[in-house]
Amino acid sequence: MGHSYNNVLVHAVFSTKGRGKSIPKSKLPELWPYFGGIAKRNKISLLCAGGMQDHAHLLFVLPNIMTLADALRIFKSNSSGWLSPKFDWQQGYGAFAVSASNRDKVRAYIQNQEKHHRKRSFEEEFLFLLKSAGVDYDPKYVFG
Repeated sequence: MGHSYNNVLVHAVFSTKGRGKSIPKSKLPELWPYFGGIAKRNKISLLCAGGMQDHAHLLFVLPNIMTLADALRIFKSNSSGWLSPKFDWQQGYGAFAVSASNRDKVRAYIQNQEKHHRKRSFEEEFLFLLKSAGVDYDPKYVFG
């Protein structure tokens, strides 16, 4: 077989450094398309981006020639400079496999972040995502 094909869908979540609300609310509507530009320049198929002032969610197809860590480094490093020379994302991230049949459900979840966060903090959301994905974690170390 001469070609390689994949449809590895990833729902990635990462926070601002210290989980502070350091993304200006006025920049949020511009940030999500900016992630799209980063994806296009790096041949990553970004299906959706969204979040709040203290974190971001991305749904993308992981290219078959790129590691997950490299894809997230590209998104985070390119967006941090655009946000501000003093802006930093947290060092880590959560990344969850998404089945093709759940793609639209995850996309809707990402697009409705404001609604979700009326009832749940980022920390509560992140722990929920870890538990839902069956990720083994120690609560003492999740948030540093």
